[in-house]
Amino acid sequence: MQADPPKDHPAIPARRVGALLVNLGTPDATDYWSMRRYLKEFLSDTRVVETTRLIWWPILNFIILTFRPSRSGRNYRTIWNDDLKELPLKTITRAQAEKLSARLDADGRGKVIVDWAMRYGNPSIASRLEALTRQGCDRVLVVPLYPQYAAATTATVGDKTFDALKKMRWQPALRLAPPWHDDPAYIKALAQSIKDGIAKLDFEPEVVLASFHGIPQEYFLKGDPYHCQCVKTARLTREALGLSPDKFMATFQSRFGPREWLQPYTDETVKALAKKGVKKLAVVTPGFVADCLETIEEIGVENARYFLDNGGEKFARIECLNDSDGGMDVIEAVVRRELMGWA
Repeated sequence: MQADPPKDHPAIPARRVGALLVNLGTPDATDYWSMRRYLKEFLSDTRVVETTRLIWWPILNFIILTFRPSRSGRNYRTIWNDDLKELPLKTITRAQAEKLSARLDADGRGKVIVDWAMRYGNPSIASRLEALTRQGCDRVLVVPLYPQYAAATTATVGDKTFDALKKMRWQPALRLAPPWHDDPAYIKALAQSIKDGIAKLDFEPEVVLASFHGIPQEYFLKGDPYHCQCVKTARLTREALGLSPDKFMATFQSRFGPREWLQPYTDETVKALAKKGVKKLAVVTPGFVADCLETIEEIGVENARYFLDNGGEKFARIECLNDSDGGMDVIEAVVRRELMGWA
């Protein structure tokens, strides 16, 4: 028989397994100081900007954080949800966690507790790890919501997670989910979402662009696998759709600063296609699991304008997988696979 613990022994909850979905993050509001806090946390990450601190610190603090918060705030306000007082990325990530929880808890026994966090902003990774451990999770699967691995995304989730563990007296066992850029479930869901998106249009696109978030070319040359994984995602999706390389193209968006980034650039490609005579264009963003500023505003507004201003006639942005049935099939497949042996 097991002896009862002493009367003053701290309460120990029943053992459980946790799954923590982590996305990039959003500011808490669109005012100057909220944007400044968010941008400072994001752009101070040495994984995101690898420039030596001696050079980058004064540029960040005296130039970028002085002028960029106002401009970024204006952009974020165009997609701000006044009712929920948050941005779409937060709304969608929460919904993904809730739907995953329902899928994993089909028997109602609550063996796996699902939570969500943001790498930058709130809710923080540390706060949600603490919440999971308080609920008895002594094993936690952390899922960076990036289909393709990059040091500036996936790795920095790991960094922040391990920073949180350093402060814990009783650390949970940890698994970090790998990327799923070529997972059959992901490719199937992507291809189907593109077919469904095109079916809703009143035109047939002459070209479909798969636009991925860019990274500096220097990071790729240092060994980051991101470019290769994006290209493979695009190729597998194109093959699943039965399209030729000139009808389904991979490009890279959101470059920042004077350095060379991964090419071809989305904005330049959009302009060139319009000038070449392409009249009908659709853009999908397979590197994002949830719609955000980069997909809604940068693609759906900014690049749409580039296309129409240069001679294009019809432009469509196909939504991310978000919390659709297909998108949840992918997240569930990844989580179930990585929880094997635990739950």
